Amino acid sequence: MGPALAAWLALSLLGGTGAEETCGNPSAARSRSIPAPQLSPEERLSPHMPESLLCDACRAIAFQIEEQLSRAEGKVGRKALKESDYIEVLERSCSQGWDSYGVQELDGQKRLAGPGLPRQEPVSVIISGGPWPDRLSKMCHGYVGEQGEAQIYESHRRGPAALRELLCHGDKGPCGGGKAGAPARPKALQNEL
Repeated sequence: MGPALAAWLALSLLGGTGAEETCGNPSAARSRSIPAPQLSPEERLSPHMPESLLCDACRAIAFQIEEQLSRAEGKVGRKALKESDYIEVLERSCSQGWDSYGVQELDGQKRLAGPGLPRQEPVSVIISGGPWPDRLSKMCHGYVGEQGEAQIYESHRRGPAALRELLCHGDKGPCGGGKAGAPARPKALQNEL
C-alpha cells in the first residue's frame, strides 16, 4: 500500500469518514488540519540550536559532510582527496543553504527534519527557513573548527558511522547522553544528585 493511500486510510478511520462516504462523491471527503509546531521564544529567536535538537542537528551535519565528500571523491575516481580539496569541500558543506531542514512536532516533541534524518511521520507540518539554516551552518563550522579538517576527512574515509561517531557521540557529542539531544552528564554529577 502506498504511503499516500495509507495516510488517507488512517486519517479516514480516525475521523470516522469511511470509504463508503467518499467513493462515489469526492466532495464528501472531509479536510484534515495538522497544526504547525508551536515554537518557544528560544526556538524562534535564539541564534543557537536549542539543546533538545542538538543531536538531530549533528546527524544532519554529518550526513551533509559525508554526502559532499563522497560526491567530491566520486569525481576523482574514489581516490583520496588532496588536503586543499577536502578543506574546500568542508567549507562548501558548512556554507550551503541548509534550507531543506526544519522542525516538526511528533508526539508533543519537536524534532529536526530533513535529508539524512529518519522520517518519523508521514503527515506533519515542518517549519523550515527562519533561524534553522544559520544555526546548522554555525554548528557545522564549529565542528570543523573543533575537530579539524584532517580528522573529519580521516573519519569520513573510514565510513559514515565513523564520521557520526566523531561528531555526534562520545563524551562531548550531543548524541552521547541517554536523552535524545542532550549531552551525557558526568557520572560524578549524577551521583551527587
